[in-house]
Amino acid sequence: EEKMGTHLWRQTSEELKLRNYMPEDEELKERRVPKAKPASVEDKVKDQLEAANPEPVIEEVDLANLAPRKPDWDLKRDVAKKLEKLERRTQKAIAELIRERLKGSEEELAGAVGAVGVEEGDSD
Repeated sequence: EEKMGTHLWRQTSEELKLRNYMPEDEELKERRVPKAKPASVEDKVKDQLEAANPEPVIEEVDLANLAPRKPDWDLKRDVAKKLEKLERRTQKAIAELIRERLKGSEEELAGAVGAVGVEEGDSD
């Protein structure tokens, strides 16, 4: 039985690999595996981090879309077209009033110039 036990031990010791254990037995020291040097993974990690950070789809966020809408937003939307028409008409009316004032001031200016010319002719 001792022979069989020794034989079994030798068979398992051939498969035995010692990585962290420092044996004192000379026979076991031969089975020790040299320390492995860790591979540099910095490049792999950088590549994975770059792959994990996709380009942003939306570059600028419109705050109006994120903020909750006011209760009267639908009324403003419905009235917007009518307000555009009203704004155009208002601008036309303002322009017409300005033209009328300019015409009136031109006539007054022409009358004032004519009056000055008559006065100068009388003084000669």
